[in-house]
Amino acid sequence: MSERSSVVERITGETRVSVNLRLDGTGEVDVSTGIAFFDHMLTLFAFHAGFDLRLQARGDLEVDQHHTVEDVGLCLGSAIREALGDKRGIRRYGWALLPMDEALCLTALDISGRPHLSYGVDLPVQLISDFDPTCVREFLQALVNQGGFTLHVRGMAGENPHHILEAVFKGLGRALREAVLRDAGMEVPSTKGSL
Repeated sequence: MSERSSVVERITGETRVSVNLRLDGTGEVDVSTGIAFFDHMLTLFAFHAGFDLRLQARGDLEVDQHHTVEDVGLCLGSAIREALGDKRGIRRYGWALLPMDEALCLTALDISGRPHLSYGVDLPVQLISDFDPTCVREFLQALVNQGGFTLHVRGMAGENPHHILEAVFKGLGRALREAVLRDAGMEVPSTKGSL
């Protein structure tokens, strides 16, 4: 079987992002964005997805975190799409109901080629360590736009914002792990014959 991997780079006046992704990995992760909490979340995501991920980002953090977080989402979504190629033989759907102490998050996705985000996670508008939690929606929107998949995320329970976001990112990893798995019994997982 061919290796499903990709390399993506994005350079703008606001950010410089490089992603090296291998879908059929072992969870080896090296991430540096300049935002410690975001690095932690991306590491959890890739580890639970079983992806090998090397991601470096430098952005205009003196302005705020938005440009860096969004551009990481754009690049990571592009890398997933490119690594999947024509998507032949994948399971297509994935979901996870993931607990993290008192927090519980439902994540479900469809690698359909149709980008859509439905995000229902209530978080206090306060920094978590050094991270602005309002950037999570922007990250996920950029990810699905470039990745070409439908993603639903629901916060089911939780009080600690760190735990809630940890459940979101781990759940996303678990759902993607399931969706990108190869299914020998299905050439193209669509009655239309293509995704």
